[in-house]
Amino acid sequence: MRFEPLGQKMFTRRNWLLRCSILINVAVLLYIGCILMNGGGNNFTSGGGFMLQEQQQPVSSSLQASPLLPQQQPTAKNVNSEAAFADEKVLAAATGNANAEPVAAAAPPPAVVNDSGGAGGGAGSGLQPNSADPGQVVGNIVAGGSSSSAAAELNNTQPDSYIVTGDEKELDERVRTLLNCFEHDYNQQTLQRGDFWVLQNYVRADHGELKCHESITYTTHADYTFLDNLVPLLERWNAPISIAMHAPGTDFQPTLDSIKYLRDCVPGNQLVRAFATFHVYFGTKHIPKSVPKAQDALKTGYNCSLPAPYFNVSSGHLYKAQKKLLYPVNVGRNIARDAALTHFILASDIELYPNPGLVKKFLEMIARNEQYLRRKAPRVFPLSIFEVDENSPVPHDKTELQEFLRTGKAIPFHKRVCASCHGVPKSKEWMAANETDELSVFHIGKRTGYYVHWEPIYIGTHADPHYDERLSWEGKSDKMTQGYSLCVLDYEFHILDNAFLVHKPGIKVLKKDNRRAMLAGKTNQLIRKIIYPELKIMYGMRKGCAI
Repeated sequence: MRFEPLGQKMFTRRNWLLRCSILINVAVLLYIGCILMNGGGNNFTSGGGFMLQEQQQPVSSSLQASPLLPQQQPTAKNVNSEAAFADEKVLAAATGNANAEPVAAAAPPPAVVNDSGGAGGGAGSGLQPNSADPGQVVGNIVAGGSSSSAAAELNNTQPDSYIVTGDEKELDERVRTLLNCFEHDYNQQTLQRGDFWVLQNYVRADHGELKCHESITYTTHADYTFLDNLVPLLERWNAPISIAMHAPGTDFQPTLDSIKYLRDCVPGNQLVRAFATFHVYFGTKHIPKSVPKAQDALKTGYNCSLPAPYFNVSSGHLYKAQKKLLYPVNVGRNIARDAALTHFILASDIELYPNPGLVKKFLEMIARNEQYLRRKAPRVFPLSIFEVDENSPVPHDKTELQEFLRTGKAIPFHKRVCASCHGVPKSKEWMAANETDELSVFHIGKRTGYYVHWEPIYIGTHADPHYDERLSWEGKSDKMTQGYSLCVLDYEFHILDNAFLVHKPGIKVLKKDNRRAMLAGKTNQLIRKIIYPELKIMYGMRKGCAI
């Protein structure tokens, strides 16, 4: 028998154990590797999916965490932004400024608004003051208060995504949340405004208190001889009207009688009662002998068997004409505008009739375009304006208007009086474009170049500059200074397609008026020597802007 030394035996045993240990470790590593490579509960493949899920998480969480969105199925109620058309600070807070809502952290900024204010990242043409694409800028239908939720809804991948359906209740809530606007009171007040007494809300519409988001107010001005336009205007507008009536001296009583006649006697008086709110103003040196309190103004009715007080009355019979007073057009414009209850206002003239359905379609456009409202520049929404000949009806839609233009029954507004004053950028393209069902922005223009003297009539807000009350209708150029202010403040003019105004039938031609020519000369001096220097101090200057 052969014996091995004890030390050599122990060394052999240790060597064997070491080899076994290495083999076991290799087997364990191979086993783990197989599990990781072949799939399992938490492997590389699912890890990639998990990471992707993490990247998507802000989309769904923003819908739940946003203070603007209720914990329920999203509807048209889920939007935010106060004055995308007004105060830039409110706009920043409402639309996801980095210092505003926490939800903004989830928004992908370049995909929503680029540095120049355009939507999307593409190089469009047409919408940006001379760039951007209407489809990209205007056509985004979203329902969330942040761009991340907007992305979810546009992709329609979230189970609770929502696209605007046109339901009126949902539309109302969507616009309310989007605007986040401030309510205005509907009190009857006696006020002083410079050299004028103002009876604000002297005769109120039956609609009562209005929420600021609910509609658009057509704000206008007149003396009582123009009130034959009110019912035709209301038949097409079918929404609130705020009208400032100039009624100095003995013009006051026929003004009040005309209001009573319109509310009680004419076909369509229900529209007047429902929508028309009348304010009355007169100079401090021309106070009527008797002014009933607002609550007593309508106590005595009007005899409907009598002719309308405004029927067949020439301007020469007015107290204003007899006293050779100038018509304070901008005082009336500002009174009517300031008293409007709604966020959006259309400051216009009583003889300009809009196409029917404009209010609802405009609010639907606003509700569709949450991303579009994030453009940094302030904006207004001008309407194209036309005249028709005296024997023609007022066209109801763009298709009918195009036919009138083709046959010569209609022409652009003031084409034969002051074409440059109302020339609208891209007007030829606008007139050639076919009508569509929805309201949209056709082009974004500026009040520069050929359009430097443009006097647009537009849908705007209470935040827009007022009209200068030192200017009169007789002196002309009464909207020029306001247009200059908009230009200097870098306003964008978002020209609406499928929306227009038509003047009461009858095409205007240039008439020689020596008195108005003399007053226009004085007005030009007032603007050049006093108002323009003031505006340069108050608003500054901008290249390309002029009065």
